[in-house]
Amino acid sequence: MSTVTLEVSPCDATNRRVKRALEGERQGAFISFDTPALLFKVLTEKSWEMLAATTGVEPMSQREAARRVSRDVSAVHRDVHALLDASLLRKTGEGRIVFPFDAVRVRFELRAA
Repeated sequence: MSTVTLEVSPCDATNRRVKRALEGERQGAFISFDTPALLFKVLTEKSWEMLAATTGVEPMSQREAARRVSRDVSAVHRDVHALLDASLLRKTGEGRIVFPFDAVRVRFELRAA
């Protein structure tokens, strides 16, 4: 099973993980966000619906994705591009969208200042 971990992580922590990966230590798939605000800007309620609709299925057109989430194609287009920019969705050579993982894990911590 291929799981991607979404996390809020400062650059130095991400850089340490990259260094360990370059040294041959398996890290798994991570997508890091600098702040919780950025994470929630990309991962809105509607974009979560889009991820759910594309998880575990074959690549699909944006029109098909819009049909699956019962939304307007233009609204889905905005979400798809935000998810593409965050590397959560990918486009195939035919221009279809695909979620390349089987599962998503979200990890962040809120601490007292």
